[in-house]
Amino acid sequence: MYEYIIGEITKITPKYIVVENNGIGYILIVANPYSFKIGEKIKVYTYQYIREQINDLYGFKEEEAKALFIKLISVSGIGPKSALSILASGSVSRIAEAIEARDDSYLKKFPGIGPKAAQQIILDLKGKISFDEVSVVATQSQKMNDVEEALISLGYAKKDIQKTLGKLDSDKEVGDIIKDALRLLTK
Repeated sequence: MYEYIIGEITKITPKYIVVENNGIGYILIVANPYSFKIGEKIKVYTYQYIREQINDLYGFKEEEAKALFIKLISVSGIGPKSALSILASGSVSRIAEAIEARDDSYLKKFPGIGPKAAQQIILDLKGKISFDEVSVVATQSQKMNDVEEALISLGYAKKDIQKTLGKLDSDKEVGDIIKDALRLLTK
């Protein structure tokens, strides 16, 4: 089992991407392949799905998406293709909110999800979607996205911002992180 792969995207197709790591190209089936860019260095969270004659590796940009995918495929009648189409069409937080609010009309808008499947998802997952183990990562990731957007709006180059973000303490408040980033960028 692989937790994640860090590498460079070398190929994008309508169904999957190829991430090269140490000379090995991994085919990762992803929700939105064209949200990636060739040549982009990225960390992709993975899930290996093995059934009878299937051995597929699925990729996700965030741990929350991977966790939701795993929950969705545990629902009777929901396979990896359906789970991936749900993730491709909606945000993780909105999907989780819909499940908790019993909003089957939102779930029915996804390809391949009819009234019975929507009700089954709600029945099986209501109260069971908890991203506690990854919520800290998500909060820090969101903070860093907010910092990056603020610095871009101040006119700093994206490559300079990227270099600086790795040197910052993501446990601090956004305002303090921005101040630290400005100190580093103006040196």
